Amino acid sequence: MFNYLLVATGAAIGGMMRYFISNIVQKIIPFGFPLGTLTVNISGSFIIGFIMFYFDVNELISPEIRVMMTTGFCGALTTFSTFSFETVNLLRDGQYLFVALNIGLNLFFTIAAVITAYYLSKILNGAI
Repeated sequence: MFNYLLVATGAAIGGMMRYFISNIVQKIIPFGFPLGTLTVNISGSFIIGFIMFYFDVNELISPEIRVMMTTGFCGALTTFSTFSFETVNLLRDGQYLFVALNIGLNLFFTIAAVITAYYLSKILNGAI
């Protein structure tokens, strides 16, 4: 039961951060493309990669904190459902270039963020 409370706590914080970051990015760069969602997806992918490949591997966090940060915080921070909805809206609006960009950039940069976190963790661990 305690883990559920940890996940809920992490999700509350992650959801608030998603809302905050997305709004800030969209205000700074008012563009028809959903850059706010892309930003939180990249950030969340990097964070989950770093947690799992550095903090967890080095046993710097407890399993409880790991579940709060990965399932809770990162689960609420990253926005695959929002990404999907925004992609369908772009498609519905006939913005085919933005559809392709949204899918391509989200997939490429979120995977790249996890890979970056992996290699950064290896460097910090002295493995590279």
